[in-house]
Amino acid sequence: MNQIVGGPVVQSEADRLRARVAWLYHVEGHTQNEIANRLGINRVMVVRMLAEARRRNEVRISITSPLSELVALERALEAAFDIRRVVIAPFAEEGGDPAQVIAAAAGARISRLVGARPGRGGGWGDAPSHALPLLARGAPAGFRGRSLRARISPARPLNPAEFAWQFAELFRGEGYLVPAPAVVDSPETKYALLERCGLAAIFEMADKLDVALLSVGGIANLTTSYRTGYLTEADRRSLVEAGAVGDVLYNFIDAEGNVLDHEVNERVISVALPRLRRTPERILVSGGREKRIAIRAALRTVAPTTLITDEQTASALLAE
Repeated sequence: MNQIVGGPVVQSEADRLRARVAWLYHVEGHTQNEIANRLGINRVMVVRMLAEARRRNEVRISITSPLSELVALERALEAAFDIRRVVIAPFAEEGGDPAQVIAAAAGARISRLVGARPGRGGGWGDAPSHALPLLARGAPAGFRGRSLRARISPARPLNPAEFAWQFAELFRGEGYLVPAPAVVDSPETKYALLERCGLAAIFEMADKLDVALLSVGGIANLTTSYRTGYLTEADRRSLVEAGAVGDVLYNFIDAEGNVLDHEVNERVISVALPRLRRTPERILVSGGREKRIAIRAALRTVAPTTLITDEQTASALLAE
């Protein structure tokens, strides 16, 4: 069943998967076994989806599903940036806020990946809180959720700490938070908190993650980081002058995806991005005009296995 989220039509994960199966089979010429292996499903499901696509009149000479254009865009991004899986949410409003449609696209995908992981679960950054109502409950025994950076936030609807415990509760698991500011006053304070107060042990858990759920932060005046007071305006300007285009878990990066050699990064309490890259599944959920340069940079530094974004952002990433 289709959902209406923020105006644009967002199809279910089943519809999206069926359109992708049809595309791989009828357009790219893959065999049913190849499609099953690529998408992590069995051949019987592939056969049934192809039959269902024909029954729905989605396949004639070409794929007539409304998602066929997006499937082509997804495949182009996967090839251009060497990403295993790209999920694009339909969004026609150039310059608008795609948070809701990205969340709708992310819900089913995150549920499927996290729900399929035995043992240890995953960690998260500032993944869109809008996706919480769209996540399916349940997880394997032993699921654990870990915060990948420190955060002390005022009470507000999009408080990341609130997201963290709700996420863990949704999947019936354990949650581990980092009770410290995201940015402290000096490298010495950071060292004391990590080494003398035991916070380093939480970040060491990042070496055992199965899934990391991440988003990208911009460097504009009104992004969350600055509204909540973690960085001063002087810090922001200094970062911009040094070449920062955004951040991943408060690791500020330049346009090439390099972590900046900047004193702010020396005061950030967060998991290091090289450590994060060892996580088997890295899901990057982000979009919007103001984050496009930062997302492109994050693709280089994080190398996500899955990217979930909106149609306008995806087109811009390819065009640039």
